[in-house]
Amino acid sequence: MSRHAVLSAGASLWRSISCPSAELRLDLVLNCGQSFRWRETSEGHWTGVIAGRVWTLTQTQDRLWYWTYPSEPREERETERGADCVKTEPTGEGETQGVTNRREEKRGAERVKTEPTGEKEGVTSYTEKKRRRGRELIKTEPMGEGDGAREVKTEEVSPQGEGSEQDRKEQAILRDYFQLSVSLGELYEQWSRADPHFKQVSETFTGVRILRQDPRECLFSFICTSNNHISRISGMVQRLCERLGEPLCQLDQTPYHQFPTLQALAAPGVEPLLRELGFGYRARFVTQSARQILEQQGPDWLESLRDVTFEEARSALRKLPGVGAKVADCVCLMSLDKAESVPVDTHVWQIARRDYASQLGAGHKSLTDRVYHDIGDHFRKLWGPYAGWAHSVLFCADLKKFQNLKAEEQVKKKGRKR
Repeated sequence: MSRHAVLSAGASLWRSISCPSAELRLDLVLNCGQSFRWRETSEGHWTGVIAGRVWTLTQTQDRLWYWTYPSEPREERETERGADCVKTEPTGEGETQGVTNRREEKRGAERVKTEPTGEKEGVTSYTEKKRRRGRELIKTEPMGEGDGAREVKTEEVSPQGEGSEQDRKEQAILRDYFQLSVSLGELYEQWSRADPHFKQVSETFTGVRILRQDPRECLFSFICTSNNHISRISGMVQRLCERLGEPLCQLDQTPYHQFPTLQALAAPGVEPLLRELGFGYRARFVTQSARQILEQQGPDWLESLRDVTFEEARSALRKLPGVGAKVADCVCLMSLDKAESVPVDTHVWQIARRDYASQLGAGHKSLTDRVYHDIGDHFRKLWGPYAGWAHSVLFCADLKKFQNLKAEEQVKKKGRKR
């Protein structure tokens, strides 16, 4: 059985791109409620699924390191986990879920605009063979140790100095997922000039950027967020993928799956299954939204919303069952390229009144549509076209799980004054 990769087991078998920690902090971005499918599998190592493959990511001060795992052959998966774990029933659209997922993975590769390798099918590159031979070295012990934003140039590094076509495809996927072409440092400078409170917070919470997720995964994950918290949402999404998603591989007894297709989510019997898995009333929203998309818009509709305005995308999403203003804005921001989208919940409302304008929503006991709109407009006016990115920095900084970082920063400041 394969094991989770660890950088200390042999960095020469990993790949990396230049990415300063000020531009990306994995411990914040992958653990702040944007995506719910990343696990810290070893200290500073995060494992999850991007574009139909399983990745382990870690970082040093100026580099982002990654390891990708080959999907297990179907026969091996069936032997290890049993036929009940392999979902190959027809989806109702004339094809199996596995076929649909593979087609969607192919479309995902095309979205990052990479060219074909020109190699014959089935030919494995030297570097990939070397990585496979090196898997026996993998250990599980933790390591010892604004508008017009400037484009960030990244340097690609491959083992033995080789850069295969597969390397370039993977690095393109990685840069697309983290939107590394956007200069976070430049945006932080703009926001700090406009907002003294942001400047203070940003001294501790650097490297918080917005992911560019698959719209389908983002939508149905956030439908699960209603009256919920991050750890419970993560469990629900994991169970959803394990029961309805195509298996990819298993690492240290942990299975990894594709996110379910629309056809799988809309299939008969899914709603009672989700209720058994603890989804409650959200089960109905998941299945009804999937069916509505397939019947009224088509399987590629969600991605097409990247090409319309923010207002049009938000309005279209709100017509789906279980999608209110906050869920629609989260999907717009984190998967549909709408950087001006500012999701507002009671938590963000509290931040707005406490740290910015106490009159926002004054006299209201609940977050009305008018209050929601006023808060979003306040931050868009303050921070500009990337307001949703700035909002996520403050949201992250206010989470209880990260309060220790504030205490550590205060200790550092006291030490510097001495």
